[in-house]
Amino acid sequence: MTTISKKIGLLAMLSIFGATGCSDFLDESDPSNFTVENYFTKPEHARSSVNAIYANLRVPMNSGFGGGTWMMTEFATGLANTDLGQAVNSYFVKDLRNTSDNGYGQSYWQFYYKGIANANLSIAKIPGISMDAAEAKRLMGEAYFLRAFYYFNLVQMFGNIPLILDPVDLQSEQLRPSAAAPEEIYNRIVEDLKIAEAAGLPLTDASGKVSTGAVKSLLAKVYLTMAGYPLQKGAAYYDLAAKKAEEVIDSKQFKLFASYDDLHNPAKKNVEENIFMIQFKTQILPSNWQVSIIPYNKNISAYSDETGGIYATGDFVRSYEPNDLRAKEKQFFFTKFTNESDRTKEVDLGGYFIYKHFDNVAQTSTANSDLNWPVIRYADVLLMYAEASNEVSGPSAKAYEAVNAIRTRAQLPALAGLTKDTFREAVWKERWHELCFENITWFDMARLRKAFNVTTKKFDNYVGHKFSYGPTLTERELLFPIPTAEIRNNTNLNQNKGY
Repeated sequence: MTTISKKIGLLAMLSIFGATGCSDFLDESDPSNFTVENYFTKPEHARSSVNAIYANLRVPMNSGFGGGTWMMTEFATGLANTDLGQAVNSYFVKDLRNTSDNGYGQSYWQFYYKGIANANLSIAKIPGISMDAAEAKRLMGEAYFLRAFYYFNLVQMFGNIPLILDPVDLQSEQLRPSAAAPEEIYNRIVEDLKIAEAAGLPLTDASGKVSTGAVKSLLAKVYLTMAGYPLQKGAAYYDLAAKKAEEVIDSKQFKLFASYDDLHNPAKKNVEENIFMIQFKTQILPSNWQVSIIPYNKNISAYSDETGGIYATGDFVRSYEPNDLRAKEKQFFFTKFTNESDRTKEVDLGGYFIYKHFDNVAQTSTANSDLNWPVIRYADVLLMYAEASNEVSGPSAKAYEAVNAIRTRAQLPALAGLTKDTFREAVWKERWHELCFENITWFDMARLRKAFNVTTKKFDNYVGHKFSYGPTLTERELLFPIPTAEIRNNTNLNQNKGY
């Protein structure tokens, strides 16, 4: 890489540092002289380089009249609808007519690999900085976790993907890398998370940085996924998942919120049930999916662009048990709201819109949201434990306790007296109903090769499952297509089957 290229690359990276709130580097006398080689010289450089890795988590949440990348895995479940006609990427996924030109897939691929590139740079360069050894180890732990997170999502979405572990320049052999086998990617993810787990990070972190609780929770999910498809490692990995989730439970550092209102309460960011979140800040980096979860031009919001980008199908909401609190008005969903011009008037919205991510203050007054996006909630950990431990030894008292904590909050009767098979499907159903619209359900479908039938309230095989509005899943939908631009730019990549 030429010196000019190095400067351009690093300056682009430093602009991301600024966006994350770290501005110490602006004190340097001549920032244009920074290169990769001479930047990593101070402890604050180590911190800012790790901050840059977090930045790419936010990009998929960008939403507007073109839709939003985060919607891709939601429309792939068959449980979401949209009124946003110009968001063609949403319809391609929703109607199972997806192609490799879909901008959502391109965005995930591009920005998650940017996150990996920033992680690789931090992992390579931080050990050479003269700084407190314990702090350096913690920063490396954050970098390893974030690299693992990006790879975990990419391998699930796209299958055979490149595994890049070192910084890449124009002369690198990995400039046009070949794809690695999924098992190799998963093994690297586990290794990275084990390094992060031993990095001395705090068990919780109210500032939103990676914590040991987040590491253990993600590791449990990785093991659970490896137990299922495509690797099918089975009982041994269910056991690993159960034990790692149990460590989080037994730490007593996390708890379910008493009210579903806390799921979208900015005062509850990064605490209690929220184990790891994508960070936003009103007036600085406001969360910007609010425009997509409100109905199209119903005049209920302080936001001018009411897009109707995504909402739940009525069939899905009606699949909840009759007395399930989550399906009641203004719990997980809402069907009515007040008129923006006159709050004494109520507007019928014509659908089940997503209330669990709804910022009341932003929607009714500021149009500038302070909400974070949940990545790992304690509810997910409880359900992972219940599912994994059941696969190992059937429904234990502790497994019942875990799933029934979710049901008790939903004001549903406790489960009891189930067989291993009936307990399994009961936990799956809780996952579908509790974790909906949090970028989790499609990943569950892919690892289980199962889909929830909203009519029978049973689980169908993934391939052959018919969405309530018509389209039928085929084998190709087990993965998303590798973006066209990546195939064209890298002839060592092969397109996924069926695309």
